Amino acid sequence: MATATGVYHSTYTADLALRHTRSEHARLAIVAIALVILPFLATPYWLTVVNQIGIAAIGAIGLNILVGYTGQISLGQGGFLAVGAYTSGLLVGDLGLPFPLAMVGAVLMTALVGAFFGLPALRLKGLYLAIATLAAQFVIIWVVRNWDVVTGGTAALAVPAGELFGWTVRGDFTWYWIITGCAAVAALAATNLFRTGLGRAFVAIRDQDIAAEVIGVDPLRHKVLAFAISSGFVGLAGALTAHYRLIVTWERFTLEVSILYLAMIIVGGLGSVAGSIYGAAFMILLPAWIQQLGQSVGGTFPALSRNLPAVQQAAFGLVIILFLVFEPRGLARIWQRMKDYIRLWPFRY
Repeated sequence: MATATGVYHSTYTADLALRHTRSEHARLAIVAIALVILPFLATPYWLTVVNQIGIAAIGAIGLNILVGYTGQISLGQGGFLAVGAYTSGLLVGDLGLPFPLAMVGAVLMTALVGAFFGLPALRLKGLYLAIATLAAQFVIIWVVRNWDVVTGGTAALAVPAGELFGWTVRGDFTWYWIITGCAAVAALAATNLFRTGLGRAFVAIRDQDIAAEVIGVDPLRHKVLAFAISSGFVGLAGALTAHYRLIVTWERFTLEVSILYLAMIIVGGLGSVAGSIYGAAFMILLPAWIQQLGQSVGGTFPALSRNLPAVQQAAFGLVIILFLVFEPRGLARIWQRMKDYIRLWPFRY
């Protein structure tokens, strides 16, 4: 039950619940209502931005499983997104599979590729592992650009519009519900993953892999599993990108994309599913807001409009530096402190 000094439980069922207080249930209900109303009120531009946030949130959750929860560094996010996008696009375009089955195939293929490139984690740690995953990024993009027979090489891959029971899925409004649903399922799956023995093993490896091995956790197997599960989430994000955009090009999955996703989990909060969503929203909204600001004041400050890409890059770097210096645990920690202050007031201690 909730008290003025904290949250206590008298049963195991209460302790295992995802939501413990009435305020948490109320916040969840408010968020659900807001998500239902949002597509009816948003302009086409901002609805597109919201859809991008949903896709980015899925990929950020996947990366956080690997980096934040398991402690394994990865700079190959863009490459794994490309695997998911191209796999799903090819399964629909060449084999004629329904796009839901194609997305499942993309998740499985990306998980397999992620497990393969996660094998260096068996012997490498820290910076050395980061360089190995960076190599995965360049290898995957090189294969995409040069395997002309399958991927089309440097030419764009056109993806047919998704069809489900004879109904063609198109438009930002329709895709909003699909993307939001997938993001909700991904968040729920990741949250429950760390309530299982497998998820706790990941956390034990992050905290101290030698101690984890002493208590019976196999670090080798679990590190590869972490790469596979993380890449599966990323593959889903890549597949959604392919079917939402209807065109896949290798330029969408460069190293800059990998760095962007790493920034999302740093800003949002490492080791937090909610933080992954906060970070994705922040890092997608920031350049969109700067672009809108540049267009609105372009007549008054033409220099700002001309140098808009540079301003976006500068803001990107500044945000990461500020969070690393002042709040390394990200937006999730800021939000948690705000909730704790309100819940425990006036007992600040």
